[in-house]
Amino acid sequence: MISYLLRRLLLIIPTLFGILVINFIIIQAAPGGPVEQMIAKIRGSNVDATARLTGAGAEATHGMEQFGESHGFESKYRGAQGLDPEFIKKLEKMFGFDKPPLERFLLMVKNYLTFNFGDSYFKDRSVIGLIIEKMPVSISIGLWTTLFVYLISIPLGIRKAVRDGSPFDIWTSAVVIVGYAIPGFLFAILLIVLFAGGSFWSIFPLRGLVSDNWHQLSLIDKVLDYLWHMVLPITALVISGFASLTLLTKNSFLEEINKQYVVTARAKGLTERRVLFGHVFRNAMLIVVAGMPAALIHIFFAGSLLIEVIFSLDGLGLLGFESAIGRDYPVVFGTLYIFTLLGLLLHIIGDLTYTFIDPRIDFERRMG
Repeated sequence: MISYLLRRLLLIIPTLFGILVINFIIIQAAPGGPVEQMIAKIRGSNVDATARLTGAGAEATHGMEQFGESHGFESKYRGAQGLDPEFIKKLEKMFGFDKPPLERFLLMVKNYLTFNFGDSYFKDRSVIGLIIEKMPVSISIGLWTTLFVYLISIPLGIRKAVRDGSPFDIWTSAVVIVGYAIPGFLFAILLIVLFAGGSFWSIFPLRGLVSDNWHQLSLIDKVLDYLWHMVLPITALVISGFASLTLLTKNSFLEEINKQYVVTARAKGLTERRVLFGHVFRNAMLIVVAGMPAALIHIFFAGSLLIEVIFSLDGLGLLGFESAIGRDYPVVFGTLYIFTLLGLLLHIIGDLTYTFIDPRIDFERRMG
């Protein structure tokens, strides 16, 4: 098992490298990079952005425009007409675009090996500092969602398997199909319309993780305020996330219930409860445990991203979304790197949990 674990850990390196290569090429080819973003800010009279480069404020911007107009300067950047080419070069140097793409990529990979993600282009903060600051929000959402999804899905899936074909199984299947078919962000919008002052009731808050006066509240009120804000986003994620796990649990238990060893156990006079939880449960739960990393990855990185954006929850999902829109490349690649690394580690943890539940499984022998 140790050699298998080492091989899996070593495979993380080429996987991360390949993902970074693909995303680097895609993002570099996308229009509206950080240089164009800064030019747009300058055109929008945000002259403070030029002060860090020239130290001259509005006078520098005015001079650049005069220079460009008199020399007929044409730039490869959209909206740069009328700006001093020397200023454009300073912008490129500031964002690292004065180097060839291959050199920029290799430098990025070298820094990422030591978790040095650099600084945000527009937030004047280190990327690792931003990630550490936003991560508790995403972890909080992910853990609460995972807890409720498993508390609902596993008992429901077991009961559906035991009562397969009954009216209970039929009407709960209709609920599961609705939850499976409708994306979580649509449920989030529906909940906002119904319960957050959209058109009907204004029971729950629309934005944020806590109230503005949270620091002034007592400890109990802080906890209640936090839970009050979490109701709608967690409900939206749970409704969209429990369907797959419920069906997986039901099908897994149905497959085990129909096997010969269950018939033998019943023939020995064991009660249904003893057969279910003494024989079927451990074997049926193997596939559920194996699917846990995929479920966690979906909740943390796919589902929670849109939910964080909709409810303005200041987590990694919202940070990555805003950084992608603003072409803040260090933050984009930093969050992508962390997401991918966590996802790969969760898959390995899933395999280890698999062998812990059933020691008969030997991944090392299978790979050999």
